[in-house]
Amino acid sequence: MGSFKGHVLPGTLFLVVGVWHIWSSVVRYVSNPKSFEVRVWNPVHGFDGKLKYLELYVVTIGAFIDLCIELLYSTHFKFFVNGVLNPSHFNNFEHSGMLLMFFLLGAIALLSEKTSFVSLPQGALCLVAAAAFCAEYLLFYFHSTTHKGLEGYYHLILVLLIGLCILTTLAGALFPNSFPIDLCSGIAITLQGLWFYQTAFTLYGPMMPDGCRLKGNEVYCHPADSEVRGELLANFQFFSLVLGVLVAVVGSYGFAASRYGNSDLRSMH
Repeated sequence: MGSFKGHVLPGTLFLVVGVWHIWSSVVRYVSNPKSFEVRVWNPVHGFDGKLKYLELYVVTIGAFIDLCIELLYSTHFKFFVNGVLNPSHFNNFEHSGMLLMFFLLGAIALLSEKTSFVSLPQGALCLVAAAAFCAEYLLFYFHSTTHKGLEGYYHLILVLLIGLCILTTLAGALFPNSFPIDLCSGIAITLQGLWFYQTAFTLYGPMMPDGCRLKGNEVYCHPADSEVRGELLANFQFFSLVLGVLVAVVGSYGFAASRYGNSDLRSMH
């Protein structure tokens, strides 16, 4: 993932799933607030049910493609050197383990919905999703301790967002009828996707702060004040993304309430 494309691809996956989760959560709540329940995934209605499981296919296929890129393409099939794991591709192996967890999440959810072999309630799927986010958290937590300076700071913010994903997903299993928790889960996933994009454009794209440059796989800032300015810029970028997402959520809630809201919702207000 230490490249522009390596951040944009997973960022796109998280962003698409997160935005869909927010919209679906809002529509389900305004349509029938009394029967609302937390969901790990949301079906796509219409089209004679042909796209019902689209989100699960996006997660499963997207994670599988990214897994193949990290494990097969990036390593050029050179898994072992002198009988041991190739030390030049440890990062790729770590990323592959994380992506495998999200692939398993999508596959388990599909099996639960489409077969009789595995039938899991949404609460159990919340725990499976939390396990996938935990794997991601551990990966980037240790990444953030090895990556220093500006790169480490961007990873630190990402770790915090992943931690929020874990907390909201676990809370969804404990409070299965909470609209705020389900909405916060979608917001956390969306912010994670946006931050992947922001990291890609800042560290590997045209938004590199003045005085900093990418050399090899590391970001160097000189003088030291450049690194401080870069971290302050990261704070501004993060708060701007949070504000933008919150404004979009409020706007989507207002639109959904005006179009899909029922009498129960109006009486609650």
